[in-house]
Amino acid sequence: MMIAQCCTRAACGQLRMSTTTPNHDDLDAVFKQKRLLRTQVRKTLRSIQPSLRSHQDNAVQDIVLEAPWFKSSRRLCAYISCAALREVDTFKILSQILQHTSSNSGGKKLYVPRVEDKNSHMRMLHISRIDDLVANSMDILEPAPVDADGNAREDVMQANDPVDLFLLPGLAFDRTGRRLGRGGGYYDTFLKNYQDLAKTRNWKQPLLVALSYSEQILDEGVIPITSSDLPVDALVSPEGVIPISTAALNSDTGLQS
Repeated sequence: MMIAQCCTRAACGQLRMSTTTPNHDDLDAVFKQKRLLRTQVRKTLRSIQPSLRSHQDNAVQDIVLEAPWFKSSRRLCAYISCAALREVDTFKILSQILQHTSSNSGGKKLYVPRVEDKNSHMRMLHISRIDDLVANSMDILEPAPVDADGNAREDVMQANDPVDLFLLPGLAFDRTGRRLGRGGGYYDTFLKNYQDLAKTRNWKQPLLVALSYSEQILDEGVIPITSSDLPVDALVSPEGVIPISTAALNSDTGLQS
């Protein structure tokens, strides 16, 4: 099945960038092109019929739940999907994880995002049930900073064990691992900090897997990048898993095509 594109051929031609990371003088142009691309992708996402969106949501989640790299993960960070943002649904994945928490044999430990401010500051906090989530001022579900007993939730940056897997959202992606976020820089900032922590502790780096509708996967070179944009290791779309990095192609991940 062909991957649908959110850009017309003409628009993609206008947005196509060099494959090299831009220098400081090019940053303004890159940010302008990112804004234009975000507008186009959002328009495309709004045009997807609800029935097709639901079908893609189920297909992506089923692929993740059956993947060897998901089944073998023990500690993971995952986003909480927001229908208003038209993100790939994650509630089937989250529900399955929380049915088998780390207190049980073979269970998983789950951390989910909480935005702290408008300065790209995001935390990943541990939850053990869906009821741990509350709606913020933007009506997006997040973990409360303390649990029902008034105890601070464990922050993944203070955890004693490494995370195996990150399930990431985004507006657009390509098959080389480029990811276009929503412009806040929250995930790039957090992932960079976590990768630095993993290096300091000599931990294996977590696998970065983005979930994507077919319409969000663009041609190579369409998504402009800067030095702060982190690539993903693999994509999961309704058509299947697209391994990208060496880590994703490693036999231990089960991500080979």
